[in-house]
Amino acid sequence: MNVRRLLLDVDKALARPTVLEISAAIEKLPQVEGLNITVTSIDTETLGMDVTIEGANLDYDLIAAAIEQTGAVVHSIDEIVAGRRLVERVPRARR
Repeated sequence: MNVRRLLLDVDKALARPTVLEISAAIEKLPQVEGLNITVTSIDTETLGMDVTIEGANLDYDLIAAAIEQTGAVVHSIDEIVAGRRLVERVPRARR
């Protein structure tokens, strides 16, 4: 399956690793073409992030291992986009 985008829910301790260390670990993987890390929550001990990664034939296991080697933790895959092209989510209109 040609995974082209992953949106991961990731947590880290406040002090270490830094967001820069996490992004460097992901970015050095050969199939990664781009990434975005957005801080979504901060509490007294942890920082929650949405990590969006795009590329061709992304390997979730390699990406999760790279993140976890920094000391951060992947909680879930919140979005996956696969196929020959990127398909953007279209929110449903609720009435």
